[in-house]
Amino acid sequence: MSWLNNFLFVALPYVAVVIFCVGAVYRYRASGFQYSSLSSQFLEGRGSYLFSMLFHWGILILFIGHLVTFLFPAMTLAWHSDPVRLIIDEIVALALGLGVLIGLAGLLVRRISHPRLWVVTSRMDLMIELLLLAQIVLGLWTALGYRWGYYWFAADLSPYLWSVVKLNPQIEAVSAMPVVIQAHVVGAFIILGMIPFTRLVHFLVAPFHYLWRRQQLVMWYWDRKRVRDPGAGWTETRPGNN
Repeated sequence: MSWLNNFLFVALPYVAVVIFCVGAVYRYRASGFQYSSLSSQFLEGRGSYLFSMLFHWGILILFIGHLVTFLFPAMTLAWHSDPVRLIIDEIVALALGLGVLIGLAGLLVRRISHPRLWVVTSRMDLMIELLLLAQIVLGLWTALGYRWGYYWFAADLSPYLWSVVKLNPQIEAVSAMPVVIQAHVVGAFIILGMIPFTRLVHFLVAPFHYLWRRQQLVMWYWDRKRVRDPGAGWTETRPGNN
């Protein structure tokens, strides 16, 4: 099975990264107005808020946790050398995973069960949501069946990912992992390659600069009483200044 491992853990990561980069740039230049989540909330918004919050906040925090463990494996291992901290973090990660699962499942059921949403749902929408759902299930399976994920991620998976970044893939450790964990890793690469062709591409243009931009001052120059008076007649000219 060495050829399969070489394809999944050597070739696939680079193919996914190239498709992600080229596809993201091409889609932005070819159809920039569709470079968004194509929100369907105005078509059917009832009951979507809770599921949306569970999914978006949960997956964001989990992603940050994975990213920190990848970037700082030694620090992660040192932090979790205390069993109490390790258990607390594992419980928090499991709770976030369950929240993402509930949120994504709720959004998927909402999309399928409402005719107005089904009309604007593409095959790629369903495919990426099902893949995300499978990815979350695999992650929860790993957390419950193969405990102390922070340790094996930092000790085995992070060095493998760094070897891929350095263009010298070392797949011995990841090849020896259980099939569930391997499927979780492969699923991440597949989702990465699919991002430019799905709604997930909107995170690339999210207004993160709002977090550090200067506060905007809004000046109101219109006659507030006249504007808000329901009995005021309509006019082509704006009301006079205060």
